[in-house]
Amino acid sequence: MLHGWQDGKLPVDIACVISNHERGANTHVIRFLERNGIPYHYLDTSTENKREEEILKLVQNTDFLVLARYMQVLSGKFLRSYEKDVINIHHGLLPSFKGGFPSKQAFDAGVKLIGATSHFVTEELDSGPIIEQMVERVTHRDNLRSFIQKSENLEKQCLAKAIKSYCELRVLPYEHNKTVVF
Repeated sequence: MLHGWQDGKLPVDIACVISNHERGANTHVIRFLERNGIPYHYLDTSTENKREEEILKLVQNTDFLVLARYMQVLSGKFLRSYEKDVINIHHGLLPSFKGGFPSKQAFDAGVKLIGATSHFVTEELDSGPIIEQMVERVTHRDNLRSFIQKSENLEKQCLAKAIKSYCELRVLPYEHNKTVVF
């Protein structure tokens, strides 16, 4: 996603990257952020301490948030305080395989299509209005590792397409839990 932004494919200004996964100082992501002047904030979160007040302070002047590999459910209090859209990418084809390890869930279920889903965040886990979905066929020849690899590739493409559509004002809320994307 960062490379798509760098190439001008995503019409956004990235205010900062906040991660709940610690990254070493000499990793590809950190070097990329430093080269591009994007602040990086590591917040060690847990189910008991999501550090939402700190996150709110860091994002107070943003237009929307994007969650990628952020494996915490944002509270209703956070969502009401932020008052703007939050977009999540789920590396599974929602509404099936919610929560953690969706590739393993899909593999164990013997599915023939795997996918990725970009959606708006609500208080309920992986249940917000869907912005974009992408799928890829799998067969009995695939193993769990190939499921995960295919899913991760779809995840990147799906999130980038959803952000682009959102920034171009092509995503409209529709009824209670749907969107129209044109």
